[in-house]
Amino acid sequence: MAQRLPVLYERKPCYDIVFETSFGGLWEELAALSAEERRLCIVTDSTVDGLYGAEVLALLEGKCRKAVKYVFPAGEENKTLDTVRGVYRFLIEEGIDRKDLLLALGGGVVGDLTGYVAATYLRGIDFVQIPTTLLAQADSSIGGKTGVDFDGYKNMVGAFKMPRLVYMNLDTLKTLDDRQYFSGFAEVMKHGLIRDAAFYEWLLEKMYEICERDLETLEEMLFRSCTVKKLVVEKDPTEQGERALLNLGHTIGHAIEKYKNFTLFHGECVALGIVAAAFISWKRECLSMEEYYEIRDMFVPFYLPISVEDIDPEEVLRLTKSDKKMEAGTIKFVLLKKIGKAFIDRTVTDEEILAAVREIHFSEEDAHE
Repeated sequence: MAQRLPVLYERKPCYDIVFETSFGGLWEELAALSAEERRLCIVTDSTVDGLYGAEVLALLEGKCRKAVKYVFPAGEENKTLDTVRGVYRFLIEEGIDRKDLLLALGGGVVGDLTGYVAATYLRGIDFVQIPTTLLAQADSSIGGKTGVDFDGYKNMVGAFKMPRLVYMNLDTLKTLDDRQYFSGFAEVMKHGLIRDAAFYEWLLEKMYEICERDLETLEEMLFRSCTVKKLVVEKDPTEQGERALLNLGHTIGHAIEKYKNFTLFHGECVALGIVAAAFISWKRECLSMEEYYEIRDMFVPFYLPISVEDIDPEEVLRLTKSDKKMEAGTIKFVLLKKIGKAFIDRTVTDEEILAAVREIHFSEEDAHE
């Protein structure tokens, strides 16, 4: 029996997060959305299509009015308005209308882009998230944030659009390469750090099972991780306040991601950003030195970076100023009072950001010390 986590919007049921270990229950969930009366369009990328595109399309064919699939090239570099334009054209040519349904089959890029299409095509069309990466299952598929990058600036164009359903087939995590899998774990760790110290400790206790991708462990991990995000999103669905806590590590992380021209994965940059935020928290005497070093070092067993080579700290600082989380010329920075307790601060100075970036910058001088 699938686990189910209802998400509320304005105190009313909005959509369910369903945890499964196959695609076997997908049609039943879609049928509950009257899918048999609709045209369904799978939107996916070239990598995920080769793994699951034919299987999911076969589940739909003959059960709904029409089932089609749109595939775009994989990669963050294709998370753009140009790709969105291609999806629009395909939907128009296939006669997809407001009563039809989009299915986002893939990782964070697919989910964010498809959600943005759903928010804007014909002024809004229903969509379903079918996340296939750990990062998407733990974070980006939940909460209704959608968007694309613009001229290399992360998620600069977007909209809030809640999905009708999030269907997670946890078995898809087995097909991820190690780097992609552990990149997603950074968002899981983030949820423990901002809101649930007991979950954070559980993650450390279950280190072996998580690294081995034990499905029973992953199901509990994702259920608890998604519960943290659900509770935050329900209180503040459009990020007017508390939802910004979910951005722990993202301000400096996004700047590094852009500086490195997306050669680092998003989760790797988030890990670096969390280390930097924890460093500022320590220097402000919110965290103890022991807590800072524990947070930093606990990324290592999960194969996530705690330092980065070949960056210019001054340029990374400049890039933080173009982050979409800027408000009235100041950065909404997320810091930690302790493990499991985050807060939003608008007084972080350029000097503090520079010191934090230098802390995570690995240089040749460091190697020879």
